[in-house]
Amino acid sequence: MNILFIHQNFPGQFKHLAPALAQHGHTVVAMTMQKTEAREWQGVKLVPYTASRGTTPNVHPWVSDFETKTIRGEACFRAALQMKAQGFNPDVIIAHHGWGESLFLKEVWPDAKLGIYCEFFYHPHGADVGFDPEFPAPDPEGDACRLRLKNLNNLLHFEVADAGISPTHWQASTFPERFRNKITVVHDGIDTQAVTPNPAVSLTLTTQSGARLTLTRADEVITFVNRNLEPYRGYHVFMRALPEILRRRPTAHVLIVGGNGVSYGAQPDPQRYGGRTTWREIFTAEVRPQIPDADWARVHFLGNIPYPYFIALLQLSTVHVYLTYPFVLSWSLLEAMSVGCAIVASDTQPLREAIKHDETGRLVDFFDVAGLANEVCALLDDPAARQRLGQNARQFAQANYDLQTVCLPRQLAWVEGLAK
Repeated sequence: MNILFIHQNFPGQFKHLAPALAQHGHTVVAMTMQKTEAREWQGVKLVPYTASRGTTPNVHPWVSDFETKTIRGEACFRAALQMKAQGFNPDVIIAHHGWGESLFLKEVWPDAKLGIYCEFFYHPHGADVGFDPEFPAPDPEGDACRLRLKNLNNLLHFEVADAGISPTHWQASTFPERFRNKITVVHDGIDTQAVTPNPAVSLTLTTQSGARLTLTRADEVITFVNRNLEPYRGYHVFMRALPEILRRRPTAHVLIVGGNGVSYGAQPDPQRYGGRTTWREIFTAEVRPQIPDADWARVHFLGNIPYPYFIALLQLSTVHVYLTYPFVLSWSLLEAMSVGCAIVASDTQPLREAIKHDETGRLVDFFDVAGLANEVCALLDDPAARQRLGQNARQFAQANYDLQTVCLPRQLAWVEGLAK
């Protein structure tokens, strides 16, 4: 078959599926908005393209999101017309439609089957919006209207898509019933043969003072990982638990991974936070007076790190903390399970699918700072419980999220079914 992938940051969620289809003998092409000199990646032909314009200044804020998606959709549409003129006609189009690129592809190739990656459907209540009362929307009533229009992209895709695929049952459940029966739940997959425990792991980092520090499994290490350090992923809750954790664990080192931007939520308002412009510095400033210098020296902000270093960090972890609003589940949580981490996680909907309390990890109320500190310290005191939870977590990841034996075969079957 001719198979076309659409993802603004290809490969994204398709990093295993697209090469696998190429290896199966299909002609696989990917359209991407990434600037790249490469013309091929793992057997996949790359077709980069760009938008010809930006969002209109001062456009109504409720429609700015859809205008952006329309601009991206048009750019993809124009590039697709050129591909068609050059003789390329896909049998199947697989798109992460979240940014709008695939909106108009059925106008170019009406006979192609379109499968969309159903990551999230927005809701004014019961999911991420309004979940955290500390950060209320400035216009909650208007926010509901904005979200209705934000879902236009989803709704318009429902009109043309032949099927959907979603990584978790909870994420699939956010979509309307009329489309939900077209969604197959298959996770992107974790390579559990590569992401494994490593008792011999060691990690060397540079401390705040500039000294070199090497940590091994003999050390007490608490890990916390976000793409960006922000409230959506519970950064504020974790930081508020730190003073008590550090006080009770005088030898523990805390390794915090993540950038200073935002991936999902809003940027902080500098006026509200004394001119501070990142969530990292805001919550550091809040808790720092409660933490003596000697304890603070055991907190290490590592920024964004290369993937092999990240896996080593998980392998090193004594207790791993993962918190999230009711939103998209991070790959990092499942990678931590595959490594065999003892995990303390927030008791929010996305987690309940993977973390069974006291079986594959421990769940605490997202907002319960004291409860989080207690659970982390209790696990640090209980090696037998850590071993049991870590082994169970790895077994669960292997049984449900393994790339080669579970997810990739199901993804390939989904593509085959889509073609038929």
